[in-house]
Order: sequence, then C-alpha cells, then structure tokens
Amino acid sequence: MMSVLDFEKPVIELEAKIEELKHFGTDRNISLDPEIKKLEEKLEKMKREIYSRLTIWQRVQIARHPDRPYTLDYVRMMTTDFIELHGDRQFADDFALVAGFARLNGTKILILGHQKGRGTQENVMRNFGCAHPEGYRKAIRVMQLAEKFHLPVVILIDTPGAYPGIGAEERGQAQAIASNLRDMACLKTPIVATIIGEGGSGGALGIGVADKVCMLQHAYYSVISPEGCASILWRNSVKAPEAAEALKINSEHLLGFGIIDEIIPESPGGAHKNPDYAAAILKEVILKHIKELSSLSIDELIEKRYQKFRAIGEVIGS
Repeated sequence: MMSVLDFEKPVIELEAKIEELKHFGTDRNISLDPEIKKLEEKLEKMKREIYSRLTIWQRVQIARHPDRPYTLDYVRMMTTDFIELHGDRQFADDFALVAGFARLNGTKILILGHQKGRGTQENVMRNFGCAHPEGYRKAIRVMQLAEKFHLPVVILIDTPGAYPGIGAEERGQAQAIASNLRDMACLKTPIVATIIGEGGSGGALGIGVADKVCMLQHAYYSVISPEGCASILWRNSVKAPEAAEALKINSEHLLGFGIIDEIIPESPGGAHKNPDYAAAILKEVILKHIKELSSLSIDELIEKRYQKFRAIGEVIGS
C-alpha cells in the first residue's frame, strides 16, 4: 500500500479522480478526454505549486518516505553483474550496510551503501539502516579491496545514524567510524558518494569521505536528526520542524556551504514517484565524476580530497 504524506493528499486525490474518470469512460465507451485533460492540467499546476514551496521538514519527510528507492534498488536499476561481499572478518556480517562488485555501463566498480527494509520483518533484519561497527569495518575492508584492484568506489548513504546500542558501543562503534574517516582520506582510488535519503550524523560520515559528495534533491545531511536537535534545545521532539529549518540540512544550503558538490534533481514529489528516472540521473552523475577523477594522479586525488574536507567549516575573517 502506497504511503501518503499530509501535503501530498490533494495530489493523490486528484490523481485518483483522473484514473476514475479514465476507467469510467472506458467501461461505458464514452470519451471524457476534454474533462480529463483539464484535470491533468490542474494536477500539473498543483504539483508545481506544492513541490516548489516545500519546507525543509517536508523534504525530510520525503527523504524518509518508505517507498523511496534504497541502495539495493539503485544497484538493481543502475548496475549489472553485482556480487555482494559479506562480513568484517572480525565479528559478523551487518545487513544494514551492503557492499559488492558490479559494473556501471561496463565500468568495474565497488558499490556500497546503507540498506533499509521494506516492511517490519526486513527492517528489523536491516536494523532500519543503522549500521553496527562491523558494518563500517566491512565497508573499509571492501574499499581497501577496491583500492588493491584499482576500482572506483561508489557509495550510497541513507541512514538515520549509526546504531547507538550498548552492543555496538562495546564493539567500538566510535573507533570504527573514526578509523574509516582516517583510512578513506588516503584511499588510493576515486570515491564518489551520494546521499540518497537520510544522511544522519557519524553514521553517514562513516562512509562519506569522498572526492565528490553528491546529494539527491530531497535528501538531507545533518550532524543530528531534527528530532534529536529539538529534544536537546527545546526538550520536545515536536519542535522537529523548527529544528530542521535552523539546521539548514537541505541540499541547497549544503551546496552553498561547500559540504556537497552537486545536487541531483528528483522528479516532482521525490525519487519514489519515478525511481527509474532517479536511477538514470544518478548513474549519469556518478559516471561523469568517475571519469573526471580517473584523470587525476593518485597524489592529486588524495591531496584534493584532503583539502576538500579541511575547508569544511572554514571561517573567513575580516
């Protein structure tokens, strides 16, 4: 069953009305084309008006939409010959973070990213996309394997944050993420990362140190979730919409801050409305950046990556 956000209801209702008229006309062999055309024009106008003035909180809701494509959906739509790799060689395999070799338009790559579930059972198995330390250790293990075979690394980020449970902390969650930041900074192969949904805190950054960081139009990227921020500042998570505005976690602000390098447009209403379009545009952008980065020497690649992240948060004095 399709999930509907509050601000989408007028659009969904009008789409249902149009479908109803089409079926009515077909069943009774009546031409209702003029009426349907008027409603379709009204629908397009309504979509433009609603989706052109979304608040940051509404865009957070789109980023979290349960029908939104996840990492394995993009793997299926964008790549061929995907072979999944498992385990961190220390503790276990983490199903919240998937990785494997694949071909992108014939180019051999390593692709990895957070994976959420469809439905309760799979979400529990995937831990709602919240990776454990073994997930981050698996990620750097396979990235170093890609480095060995001179393969570009493609990363898809979509997590509320790293798992904060006692077991994860006991197994070194913070150290696993910190080690990834250090090791990815000097990985000798091109890295292209894209935030496809939620980009939550260190859980996102743990696989986010890349030469190019892109972001889908309605994704978000933040040091803390709006609810977490609201709970700290106002002691009330109901204030999450205000927190989202204050945090400036949408793609346009982050591009202006120099935290991301490119915004990837989505179809009206979000990537879940037209997954094939989202995958086609994402694939095109990734291939473009891989081609650009592959022309650099290893020394240039690592130096540019280092300078990119050193410049984040830089304050220019008078």
